[in-house]
Amino acid sequence: MIRVLIADDHHVVRRGLLFFLKTQKDIEVVGEAKNGMEAVQLVKEVQPDVVLMDLVMPEMDGIQATKRIKALYPAIKVLMLTSFADKDHVLPAIDAGASGYQLKDIEPDDLVHTIRQIMRGENMLHPEATTQLEEGLLEEKQKLHVVNPLTPREQDVLAELTKGKSNREIASSLFVTEKTVKTHISNIFAKLQVQDRTQAALYAVKHGLTEGSGQV
Repeated sequence: MIRVLIADDHHVVRRGLLFFLKTQKDIEVVGEAKNGMEAVQLVKEVQPDVVLMDLVMPEMDGIQATKRIKALYPAIKVLMLTSFADKDHVLPAIDAGASGYQLKDIEPDDLVHTIRQIMRGENMLHPEATTQLEEGLLEEKQKLHVVNPLTPREQDVLAELTKGKSNREIASSLFVTEKTVKTHISNIFAKLQVQDRTQAALYAVKHGLTEGSGQV
């Protein structure tokens, strides 16, 4: 059974969700909250698998509630269910730790599908939310790329990294030590605000940095 908590300040919305979800054999609604603060408290009490979270609520909004829930219980999934699809709502929701973002006009069967997919570890975003997220991430990456330019040698290391080479192979190609390569990679991660080699490679491909600086 998938244990679901509903958090929405509109009684009619909560009732509608409850009525439909009760028809699903693999879903159990374990609680209802009318604001973010209640949602956080109920999560502690009933330990749901998924929280259906409205964004705009009194006392504490969905973003703040999601941050608190994810900080306390990282394994609990949060699915944003809202009327807003602009990047000012989408990006903070994803940053807060939401696993999904759907609009309230979603078809009931699609909502259930989303809940099930989230429980399988997938991130489920409404197409409009996906567009806003991609545009927001692109703007952020472009700004990072301009504000924190890589040195020619860092560009060379990044170009080699995108080819899937190890530190030893990069060092051999560029005629430097492995220690020097590690230093460059650390600087690249910091400048581009990425966490690993895969993210760095994706950044390089997106921004045309796969050829290196061309300097010897």
